Amino acid sequence: MRRVGVHTLALVALTGVLVAGAASAAPARTFSVYFLRGEQLAGVTREGSSAQDAVRKLVAGPTSAERKRSFRTYIPGGTQVNALTVADGVATVDLTARFVSGKDPDSLEARLAQVVRTVSVATGVTQVQLLVDGAKVSGVFPRISTEQPITFAQLQTPDRPVPKPPRRRALPPPDPRVKQAQQQLIALGYLPPGTADGRLGPVTGEAILAFQKWERLNRTGALDGPTRGRLKVAERPTPVSSGGSGKRAEVLIDRQVALLIRDNDVVRAISVSSGKPSTPTPPGNYRVYAKIERWWSVPFREWLPWAVPFVGGIAFHQFAVVPTYPASHGCVRQDFSVARMTYDFADVGMPVRVLARS
Repeated sequence: MRRVGVHTLALVALTGVLVAGAASAAPARTFSVYFLRGEQLAGVTREGSSAQDAVRKLVAGPTSAERKRSFRTYIPGGTQVNALTVADGVATVDLTARFVSGKDPDSLEARLAQVVRTVSVATGVTQVQLLVDGAKVSGVFPRISTEQPITFAQLQTPDRPVPKPPRRRALPPPDPRVKQAQQQLIALGYLPPGTADGRLGPVTGEAILAFQKWERLNRTGALDGPTRGRLKVAERPTPVSSGGSGKRAEVLIDRQVALLIRDNDVVRAISVSSGKPSTPTPPGNYRVYAKIERWWSVPFREWLPWAVPFVGGIAFHQFAVVPTYPASHGCVRQDFSVARMTYDFADVGMPVRVLARS
């Protein structure tokens, strides 16, 4: 039988309530702190007793388990919280100078968005004033003034127009050799029917690059000798994983190719650029949860047209720069010539499998 101390018995005599130990522990308060998952902020739950605790948990970064699920932080390690106060509807968060170190604009804007979102949710106010070692910050964050309080709504509001596709350059006259290659690419699932015009334009260039990636040729994007030779003997791509009827997609990290599949047949193979080593696209099985014609990345403040997100802020989307190697924040970048096609093919609920090896 547990012994009850004299002071506890006295408390019972005064209140009529027996507490566990000297006093009952208050229920833990929980907060949402915001990291990144691909191109968007993503909240995780932390325990604490104050809003300042929430920010401390934010700057501590994601757990190892969260990192395995592709949660990332752009707040530099070693950042500390000096203070957090709320007065007249403004939350003032004071961080150490480590927070503003570095010059990469993406990193700076992302870490600011993490703090503003976390502080806004933790304090219940919409305005956040950033201080660094007690002083206001000026000229550090690209396109964002932090001398006055800012709101998360400001970060959610686009400050630039939706990017237009590059102006179409004049194409050379039709070439029988190009037309023959286009017909082969159509038969193999790299080009849509009706595009064999003999002209080497951006759609054909993207198809050639996808073919070279799948066949493990040099990724030149040009209709060179090795590519012509392989086109004569190549077979249509087949899914890497097994699947049933209906539509699905595979993202093959090693080849930097995505396969759009219907009833276990590849409808189209496309060239993509997935997440760079520091922000990889996580292998796994997912499902498309939305289709968004004009998606705005809050932390990086850039447009992501024809977005098909399938886990957190990770999506297929159009982007102006689609190199032949992994280069994104975790998303699956596509050239403007194919992004709309992927958007039209996808359905909400469609399975997406990301594979590290194929």
